Amino acid sequence: MRRREFIAGFGGAVAWPLATRAQQPAMPVIGYVGTGDAAGGRLSVGGLHRGLMELGFVERGNIIVEYRWAEDRQERLPELAADLVRRGVAVICTPSNVATLAAKAATSHIPIVFVVGLDPVLMGIVSAIDRPGGNATGVFFPTSALEPKRLELVRELLPGIPVVAALVNLDNPNARSHTKDLKAAASKLALLMRILPARNLADIDTAFAILVKEQIGALLVTSDPLFNAHRQRLVELAARNAIPTVYPWRDFADAGGLVSYGNSLTDAVQQVGIYAGRILKGSKPGELPVWLPTKFEFVLNLRTAKALGVPVPLALQASADEVIE
Repeated sequence: MRRREFIAGFGGAVAWPLATRAQQPAMPVIGYVGTGDAAGGRLSVGGLHRGLMELGFVERGNIIVEYRWAEDRQERLPELAADLVRRGVAVICTPSNVATLAAKAATSHIPIVFVVGLDPVLMGIVSAIDRPGGNATGVFFPTSALEPKRLELVRELLPGIPVVAALVNLDNPNARSHTKDLKAAASKLALLMRILPARNLADIDTAFAILVKEQIGALLVTSDPLFNAHRQRLVELAARNAIPTVYPWRDFADAGGLVSYGNSLTDAVQQVGIYAGRILKGSKPGELPVWLPTKFEFVLNLRTAKALGVPVPLALQASADEVIE
C-alpha cells in the first residue's frame, strides 16, 4: 500500500468514530415541577425513578431530570413551568393540581404527565379519561371522595368527641369540595366540624395552637402536596400536643402518624414515571388513558395509639391493611 493511501485510510478510520460520537443524540431531559422542596418531595421522586426504571431509564445514566421546586410558594409555579419549556425538556411531570395547571398554561406541545385530585376533564386538562387527546395524561386521585371515610375512622377511634377539626389548604383547587364533603359527613355523624386553613408552614403551626386553645379532640389532615411535604412536622406537632390525627397517605403513618387511609401516592407517582418512559419511547400522551388508582391503604400505628392513650377496637385493627406495632 502506498504511504499516501495508508495515511488517508488511517485518517478516515480516526475520523469515523469521532463523527459518530458527534452525531449521537443528546440525552433526553425530563422536567419535574414540585410544590414543596427537595427534602419533602423525596418519596415522590423515588416513585418517579422506579417507574422510569421499569422502562429502562436511569437518571444520570440515559436520562437527565431537571427539578424545579416552588418551596410552598404556588405563585412561583408558572415561571418554573415556563423555565422548563424554555429548557426544551422532552416531558414535564407534575405531581399536583396547581403544578399541572401551571404546566398546561405554559405549553400545548410538550407532553405533560400529571397527578391530580380533581377530575382532569373538569379541570380542562384532558378531553376524556380513556383517550385524553392533546399533550397531557397521568393519574387521577379522587381525593375529596375519601375524606368522609377518614372522618368515619375518627368517629370509630374516638366515639365520644363532639368536635373534629380539618386542616385544609385554601389554595388547593380541591379546598371547596373538601370543605363541603367534610361538613356533610360530619353532620351525618353528629359531629361539629372546624375548618383550619393552612397555606404554609407558619399556618400549620397556628392551626395546632388553635387546636390546643379550643381543646378540639381530633384532627383530620386533608390531601394536599403542602401537607405531604411537611408530613414529619405535622406528625411531630400531633404527638407533642397529644392530638389524635387521621392522615391521607401511609407516608404519614410510617413517619409516626396515628392512622392513614387513602390511595397509594407512591404507586401514583410510579405510574407517572412509567408514562413518562413510554412517551420517551414514542407513545403519544393523548393516547395513554388517565390512570385511576384502585388500591386503598388503611394503615394503623399502634405505637402512636398507645402513646396518645387511644384504645383501638380489635375489629378496627383487623380491618387495617397494615398495623405498625
